Amino acid sequence: MSGHANSLRAILLALGANFAIFLSKLAAALITGSGAMLAEAVHSLADCGNQGLLLLGMRQADRPPSDEYPLGWGRALYFWSFLVAILLFSVGGMFSIYEGIHKLSHPEPLRWPWLAIGVLAFGVVAESFSMHGCLKEVNKVRDGRSLWQWFHETRSSELLVIFGEDLAALFGLSVALVAVLATMLTGDPRFDAIGTIVIGALLVVVAFAVANEVMALLIGQGLEPKQREALLAFINERPEVDVVLNLITLQMGPDVMVAVKARMAPARDQLSLIQAINEVERAMKAQFTDIRWSFFEPDVMD
Repeated sequence: MSGHANSLRAILLALGANFAIFLSKLAAALITGSGAMLAEAVHSLADCGNQGLLLLGMRQADRPPSDEYPLGWGRALYFWSFLVAILLFSVGGMFSIYEGIHKLSHPEPLRWPWLAIGVLAFGVVAESFSMHGCLKEVNKVRDGRSLWQWFHETRSSELLVIFGEDLAALFGLSVALVAVLATMLTGDPRFDAIGTIVIGALLVVVAFAVANEVMALLIGQGLEPKQREALLAFINERPEVDVVLNLITLQMGPDVMVAVKARMAPARDQLSLIQAINEVERAMKAQFTDIRWSFFEPDVMD
């Protein structure tokens, strides 16, 4: 299979960056009275909690299979990733929209606007560092695809969430910076309120996009299309196999389940057929290391 990303590294980078940004934004929001800044502080705090949930999901996904959970806990990671998307929508997006509408109805002048600008600039630098780390991991598995294609096809829900959060954070910080500058230059606090609403709307869009992709994983997606094609070609090229009649794959968090129905090459007896199937499975798992479970059925038709 393609290279493997270090999702844990991306999560820890995002957690460190968001916690530092949260502290600086909160202090600046209290001093300046900026609604956009407060919205960004809440966003960063929510992101810290989100990364904690992703770490919890990764830990649960490592639990071994049991009689009660024969295919393991890998898909627990999808549940926590989906919950993160919902929190990003509700805590981040909806609160920001509410705060912006409130500020628009009851505008307040900014205090210490240069402090707000300084904190936002620091936030852009910190989030850029986090995004750089995330993109470094994404590029390990992107395999020449565009970022949009990777976003739609990836089966790494935790990396998907971190990418969405970092992207929303960078755009949100940029909007907040423009809103504070416009308010400072014009003296009209409505720019700050409008900026807060735009940040909220941005978070809602990102959260919906992430939730939609993770929902597909929760329902049960197979391997990424390119990986499935490579696996199908690999099995068909094995000398023990005449032709693959059907191939079903299922992504189970970091692991993969594979079910194959194939017409086998002629074998001398039943034992030879069993040995041939076992050899194909050993070779398949050696080549595609994400495969943890394989079910192989010899047949003459699908």
